[in-house]
Amino acid sequence: MSKMTKTQTIRELSDKSGLSKKDVTTVLDCLTTLAYKQVKTAGEFVVPGFGKMVKMKRKERMGRNPATGETIKIAAKTVVKFRLAKAAKEAVL
Repeated sequence: MSKMTKTQTIRELSDKSGLSKKDVTTVLDCLTTLAYKQVKTAGEFVVPGFGKMVKMKRKERMGRNPATGETIKIAAKTVVKFRLAKAAKEAVL
């Protein structure tokens, strides 16, 4: 089984919820925009029962150039991580 595309996801949600594909697309787009905005301003966005996106600061560290084997310094940066909810882990695993 292959992964679902955005179109397949919208069609499935539309069929299950009884909403039109246009309404489902609007909800998904609004949810995505809201998630990005909340992570940027508050540092995290939670979807109950699914998980949460968390903004984290990664420290400066030493790495290795795979082509030459030379040790290089990797600068500190901010990254976004997704933490899966316990209920989601139990449902899938």
